[in-house]
Amino acid sequence: MDAARRTPGEAAPSWRTLLSAPPAEFEPLALGVELRQRETSGEAHWAPRRVQAVTPRRFAHDPFDLLVGLRPLMRGAAGWIKGDVTWESLRRTGRGRRWSRAQVRWFTELHALARDDRILGGFADTSEWLTLDTIEATLLWPHLRTAADLGIPIVPTRKDLDVTLAAGAAVEVVLSRDDAGLHLAPRVEIDGASADAPAVRPVARSGVYAVALDGARLRVTLAPVPLSETARAILLAPAPVRVPADEVDDFVREAYPALARHVTPAPGLDLPTPRHTTLVATVAFQPGDTIDYALRWERAGAGSAPYEPPADDAEAATAQALERAWDDAVPLPFAPVATLRGVDAAEFGAHALPLLESLDGVRVVVTGTRRRYRELTDDPRITVSTVESTDPDWFDLGIIVEIGGRRVPFTPLFTALALRRKKILLSDGRYFSLAHPALDRLRELIDEAAEFDEWETGPRISRYQAALWSDFEDLADVSEPAVSWREAASALRNVEPVDHAPLPARLHAELRPYQRDGFDRLAFLWRHRLGGILADDMGLGKTLQVLALLAHARETGERRPFLVVAPTSVLSVWREEAARFTPDLRVRVVDATRATSGMPLADAAAGADIVVTSYTLLRLDEGEFTAAEWALVVLDEAQFVKNRRTRAYRAAAALRADVTLAVTGTPLENSLEEIWTLLSLTSPGLFASARRFREEYVKPIEKGKVPENVEGGPYRARRIERLRHRIRPFVLRRTKELVAAELPPRQEQELRIELSSAHRTVYDTVLQRERQKVLGLLDDLDRNRFIVFRSLTLLRMLALAPSLVDAGNIRSSKLDALLERLDEVVAEGHRALVFSQFTSYLTLVAAALDAHGIRHVSLDGSTRDRAGTVEEFRGGDAPVFLISLKAGGFGLTLTEADYVFLLDPWWNPAAEAQAIDRTHRIGQDRPVNVYRLIADGTIEEKVLALQERKARLFHAVLDEDELLSRALTADDIRGLFED
Repeated sequence: MDAARRTPGEAAPSWRTLLSAPPAEFEPLALGVELRQRETSGEAHWAPRRVQAVTPRRFAHDPFDLLVGLRPLMRGAAGWIKGDVTWESLRRTGRGRRWSRAQVRWFTELHALARDDRILGGFADTSEWLTLDTIEATLLWPHLRTAADLGIPIVPTRKDLDVTLAAGAAVEVVLSRDDAGLHLAPRVEIDGASADAPAVRPVARSGVYAVALDGARLRVTLAPVPLSETARAILLAPAPVRVPADEVDDFVREAYPALARHVTPAPGLDLPTPRHTTLVATVAFQPGDTIDYALRWERAGAGSAPYEPPADDAEAATAQALERAWDDAVPLPFAPVATLRGVDAAEFGAHALPLLESLDGVRVVVTGTRRRYRELTDDPRITVSTVESTDPDWFDLGIIVEIGGRRVPFTPLFTALALRRKKILLSDGRYFSLAHPALDRLRELIDEAAEFDEWETGPRISRYQAALWSDFEDLADVSEPAVSWREAASALRNVEPVDHAPLPARLHAELRPYQRDGFDRLAFLWRHRLGGILADDMGLGKTLQVLALLAHARETGERRPFLVVAPTSVLSVWREEAARFTPDLRVRVVDATRATSGMPLADAAAGADIVVTSYTLLRLDEGEFTAAEWALVVLDEAQFVKNRRTRAYRAAAALRADVTLAVTGTPLENSLEEIWTLLSLTSPGLFASARRFREEYVKPIEKGKVPENVEGGPYRARRIERLRHRIRPFVLRRTKELVAAELPPRQEQELRIELSSAHRTVYDTVLQRERQKVLGLLDDLDRNRFIVFRSLTLLRMLALAPSLVDAGNIRSSKLDALLERLDEVVAEGHRALVFSQFTSYLTLVAAALDAHGIRHVSLDGSTRDRAGTVEEFRGGDAPVFLISLKAGGFGLTLTEADYVFLLDPWWNPAAEAQAIDRTHRIGQDRPVNVYRLIADGTIEEKVLALQERKARLFHAVLDEDELLSRALTADDIRGLFED
């Protein structure tokens, strides 16, 4: 029993069991052979002619119209019998039951070799018998020879019949002359011994059998030998074929040239040598660059014949010479007949046709209007230019390719590149290869710039594609950038580093150095009307940097309002932070729909510098917000619009603004596609096609299947580097470890919790049930996603506490461990945040804390007074704050706590990082201790492994080598725009 067939927990069999097991007992099988014969018409009396076994007496009387039948036999008491074994019983029910699997397979393979011929087998009872005579497959003979190795004897079905399988035979047709004329007769040898030719019958074209009468017994000998049509016809003839003396000249002129290669003249017979065979190539030129061609042999006196197979050594030599020359000179696979179109037709016309015309023994017949084709082999010369379009974010991209002084039209070139063609054919018959390094790079850049089928009038490039434009310039022999594009590119190119922007005069804050660098970068992007992503770690003051930018924009002359979109729970934070840092900016919080408030957005925002609203209201009142004109849109906690299929994303994309800025500490949580989504809002056109982004980055980086694509592989590394190269000018990310050295240390520790025996029993029981169910659904995950995740959620809850899933009142092992540590934390005067994704589990924790006399407050999605609850923790005497991960993962500053307990791991590490950052952020002056409580031997361990993979992806793209955390230097940008 192999591993795939063992049930879980079942031990593998030992070698003693496997190797000392007695062989199974099976009933033996044999192949029965019977010489058979059709009834004569007189015997049938107008009824269908039956087929019956031939006796020695009948054969002596009538040795014609013979057949050899084959059928399976089984062992009986008196020898080999029909019994109940048939071809059908073996095919349907015999495998592995009464009979040996290997023997059954041998019979079914023999049946498969013959089954197409059985339809035309010539006798009625084909359900019992196969007809050897009509089996065309040449594999018949090696198959018959393997019977002995499997213990399958080949036996006669009658006692008066003997059957022998010979090693081989030789058959030739002898042409001789006598006074009456010419005659053709077969000469047969079987295993080197002469056979009586009239008693030899062909087995299709692959063998013969000879029948001999030996006293009162018949002897049938089977032998393989390839037969020509001539030899087969002569063997089937009832007597030698005669050519009367007065028809000899006609025979020599008309038939002998075709037969000469298949017959052996008798000694002394002098016949003229047949005329030479010619290989004729017919080539038909059709409209639309289409060529039909065919190769055939033209044989004197025998008409034409297919190219394959050659009939004699002369034809074989001609064919070998042609195919050898073709392989050397023609860039097309050889075929004797084909219809070629486009570039393939051009290749044939330029290379194959001249070759055919140059070879001896080949005659070419051309029909239609012959077109001249020529291959261009010069290096391509590429010119790239941009022309301003009506869309200020886009430029029309002009690309001209010249080869050998011939300008290649735009449409066919880009069609060929987009469709991954190897060559391109021009309208004048010239063609050239696209396998040139410059054209390979051009194809990559075109794929990067836009999808081919998305270009209506030609390729376009976004003004956000700074690095991509640099690549186009590097590629081109000539580049002619548009004036406005050159201005934007020069602004990025000539920074040494980004200039300091003047701080707003009325900014009531002292920016830390990294915050000042962030402000300078944001001001630089604003000055050039370029959007981007501020992706600093949680707790580094992203809101302050954005408020400084808004104040700067207002002081430098911008009068249109700014729009901030944030989660509902964070609206009050923006109002409070603005009042604290930029009190001169008038902030209006829109927290009700027009239908509820009765006030149009224009009236609600009148006179405001900053309008703050939620993603929910943006979605519900999309028309109001998209009708307004904003100077700058800030998408705070922008992970809320990371899914481009949601209404919130579509509403954000429809907002009219000069610049869109995404603010999030987690621009990448689950997939690189989230990066594309945010950049499509802030930097439209940087990656113009979501599908191309998936092909170029998501699949190679996240889903590599081949060795060079796996994590750490060189191809994947190049793709990551290319992605970071593209996004770096528009993504600003600094980590706390890099820029906030004043933060106290943070210690993280995993606490492995051993489940109690009762808890473990319940968990393992449910695990086995859910595992079987889930594994059966994964082949169609899209359809079964809800069921699969429901099972996963059930297991995650069960790892916390059986009572959460009505699995009994068994105590939660993890809760006991938490209470033990909270007792110590509270006793030492510390304060703690306790996070879980399951509010039902937090309810159990709250009840346990009450029972232990530990004061606490709670925050989850049902909390009405969020701000009041937070203030109660900050200013009260409750040392423990229970928070649901979804409700408290962002928008909170809780530096009063210095302990964090994560009760259950979440699928992506970014969510946990945000939870930890509620307390480990600017303003914290004590070391922070983080504990992850993991139920040992449960699904939570798998979640941790998934977190590690996603964290590696996040850091590879965003944090590796601090690439995106450094200030944007001149060398960084100059590398994108080298001339």
